[in-house]
Amino acid sequence: MKPVRCVYVGTAEIACPSLARLVDWPGAEVVGVVTQPDRPAGRHLQLQPSPVKRLALERGLPVLQPQRVREPGFLDALRAWAPELVVVMAFGQILPASVLQLPRYGCVNLHASLLPKYRGAAPIQWALANGETETGVTLMLMDEGMDTGPILARRSLRIQPGETAGQLHDRLAELAAELLVEALPEYLAGRLTPQPQPAEGVSYAPRLRREHGRIDWSRPAVEIERRIRAFDPWPGSFTWWWPRPEGDEVPDARERSDAGGGRRRPCLVKIWRASVEEGEGPPGQVLASGPAGVVVACGEGVLRVRELQREGGRRLAAREFLAGHPILPGDRFGPEPPGASRDGE
Repeated sequence: MKPVRCVYVGTAEIACPSLARLVDWPGAEVVGVVTQPDRPAGRHLQLQPSPVKRLALERGLPVLQPQRVREPGFLDALRAWAPELVVVMAFGQILPASVLQLPRYGCVNLHASLLPKYRGAAPIQWALANGETETGVTLMLMDEGMDTGPILARRSLRIQPGETAGQLHDRLAELAAELLVEALPEYLAGRLTPQPQPAEGVSYAPRLRREHGRIDWSRPAVEIERRIRAFDPWPGSFTWWWPRPEGDEVPDARERSDAGGGRRRPCLVKIWRASVEEGEGPPGQVLASGPAGVVVACGEGVLRVRELQREGGRRLAAREFLAGHPILPGDRFGPEPPGASRDGE
């Protein structure tokens, strides 16, 4: 069978393994790549290409970067590539009917959930935050809705204990690449019949915002711990550390000072790793502190914080963090002080 002419449409890192596998697959000829425009990033806000664009250029593939897929000229440029199939993953824009109807075999999309669960922009993170024990990848034939098209194939995997969104992301990226090259030959040969998504079990995974990382200590500890893993690496889970008033007793005078020798002051911290334990206390209050971690009361149970980061600092194990920034029993974690404008950056 002659290789099918493919255009690959994607932006994020998770889409790179599938592009690489498609380029290497003898059943396809990738004639071009569509991705989002370069965006400013880093301390100096220099324009940076998307991960998919970087890979496309490494492979010598032509690239289109429309600001909007509905803009004049994009459809003409896409039509000039004469694609017979369009493969999409993590692009960031919804394709209009004019694009969906262009290729002979339609447009297929790889989505990092077991549809119809977790339609939307952040399926990996919300699956973790909601305590799912299983997730996977779905290959579907696209329609004009958001992740609503009929299903061609699915592959599932178990979520591992303690797994972060970053770790799960990498496993799903590889699973998507495997599913793509396994299912495409069957689909192109007409041996896969698209199956409508069931009406039952539909759920949504909205786009992450930085504010999702703000810790609400009134939640049960098990929920907070899941969200810490779900929002690692972005946006991270953050809270304000409020040292207890200076007049309160402390075990020794040394613990009154931070690394600079001044007063302990409220500051923003990110929590990267924690474990759930039994215990109780006012939500957000520090109950114990030591080399094994900082124990913080939640709405139900307690969290032992094992890795954290001060604003502008490095991620540190609790032992290292406490050596320079003593967090003491009676301190509390909670909302930002009045008038604060930072939200976790």
